[in-house]
Amino acid sequence: MSNTRNLSNLLDSNGDVKATHLDNAPTPTKSEIEGLGIAASSLTGALPAISGANLTGILTAVTLDSPSISGTLSVDSGSNVTHTIGNWSEELNYTITPTNCTVGSINASGEFIVTHTSGVPSYTIKATTDNLGLDDSSLVTKNMVVKLTAPTISSPADVGTATDVVYTITSTDSNDDKLILDMGSSNFTYSSVSVGTASKVGNTVECIGFTTNNPAVTIQFTAEATYSVTAKSVNIAGTYGDSASSNADSITISNSIDIDYLVVGGGAGAGDSATGGNGSGGGGAGGYRNSYNSETSGANSSSETSFSASVGTVYTVTVGAGGSYGSSGAAGTNGGNSVFGSITSTGGGGGGSTGSTSGRDGVSGGAGGGGSKYGGTIGSAGAGTSSQGKGGGTHSPTHWSAGGGGGASQIGGTGTQSTDYNGVSGDGGDGLSSSITGSSITRAGGGGGGNYENGPYTSTPGAGGAGGGGAGGDGIPGTAGTTNTGGGGGGSGEYDQAASGGSGVVVLRMATSSYSGTTTGSPSVSTSGSDTILTYNGSGSYTG
Repeated sequence: MSNTRNLSNLLDSNGDVKATHLDNAPTPTKSEIEGLGIAASSLTGALPAISGANLTGILTAVTLDSPSISGTLSVDSGSNVTHTIGNWSEELNYTITPTNCTVGSINASGEFIVTHTSGVPSYTIKATTDNLGLDDSSLVTKNMVVKLTAPTISSPADVGTATDVVYTITSTDSNDDKLILDMGSSNFTYSSVSVGTASKVGNTVECIGFTTNNPAVTIQFTAEATYSVTAKSVNIAGTYGDSASSNADSITISNSIDIDYLVVGGGAGAGDSATGGNGSGGGGAGGYRNSYNSETSGANSSSETSFSASVGTVYTVTVGAGGSYGSSGAAGTNGGNSVFGSITSTGGGGGGSTGSTSGRDGVSGGAGGGGSKYGGTIGSAGAGTSSQGKGGGTHSPTHWSAGGGGGASQIGGTGTQSTDYNGVSGDGGDGLSSSITGSSITRAGGGGGGNYENGPYTSTPGAGGAGGGGAGGDGIPGTAGTTNTGGGGGGSGEYDQAASGGSGVVVLRMATSSYSGTTTGSPSVSTSGSDTILTYNGSGSYTG
């Protein structure tokens, strides 16, 4: 207490000192209070409020981290996608609630598969634990969109630069309102679209406003290359996801195309047999040039290089006529040349005649004509053209048996005569086979040598070479070479008519994607695999 106080003010009505006037009095301890004999039940009244502002280090409840989900939020209708929990832990459980989809189990990498079932798919996911004393994570919602179905595109032919190419895009989903044609390159110019509007955007052309129609987009490529072109569907509002790309169309833009060819010249006619005692030489086959599939070319040479045709250029095709048989002591007439662009196959060489000094020699050509004999002198055989055909055979040293005409792969046979005057004329040389048309066909066989039929003696004319060569005759006319094979005509004996050669042929083969469809001369058109084949049995043209 203070030193000076009014006593009456210090005491209450019971004579006790008022608590409000006690100062400097220490707070009693529990033991001191109990020592005074005061019961705890006697301590009543509200305790003073205690502020927690200075209370620190006290733990609050901990919540698990929310699952971190990665993976595309668009899915094809009825298909599935894989999502991954980036912060996955094997100590936690995950509760997934799907809507319009199903969700597979979560693997040890935190991955699970979401499969669309109907409508607009979504799911919620949260992390939980049973034994860590932690609260569940907050709920994560993943809203997904269903992808549009991909459109289809046409497959235009290969062309050159600065040439219109038209791609028709066919929509397969009524929910798309933009179609994007993607060339994979900006090397093109956009020309027009058949419906709606369109514009070039980088490597693409974007089409809108086509409603239920299928836009046909016209472009021109500006650089030679092979392009892989695709298209996709888009919903501008984003209600549906972009479709996958369509199947790619591969288009080659080149100002030249490779064309394989088989060019066979016309076969030659056999020589005249106006004078008795000898046979006339068989006609030589037309020259044979082949670039297809590493097949053998004429005279057993290596396959030639395919022809590089410029796009838009017109190439003349000439089919050589068969040569006529000789008359008035002359050798047979050579066959006509067959031509495609710069490729020329020389017509076959005529067979030698029995009727004159000037006509007894076989004539040189694509394949050479067989020699005959006149005035006791054997005529020479005609030579073949390098890498086109072989030479002809010669007449026997004595009587009757003439040489055969050369073929694309074989020299014409030489006539023989035994001591008893039995004679065998030379066969025509064999031709070559090619499968350029899709089936194997042998062409360019030489004509067989003719033989003089003389009473009791045996006379055997030469056979025609494989590939359309005509057989020789003995007492009968020779056989003509087969049309459109370039086969040589067969020779004959005394006063019998020799035979003409067969006409040639031109066959072209190219990738169907490169075929322009522009021809004259009415070639037959066929296909084999991915190639188109043109067979010209008469003259015409092809435009690259």
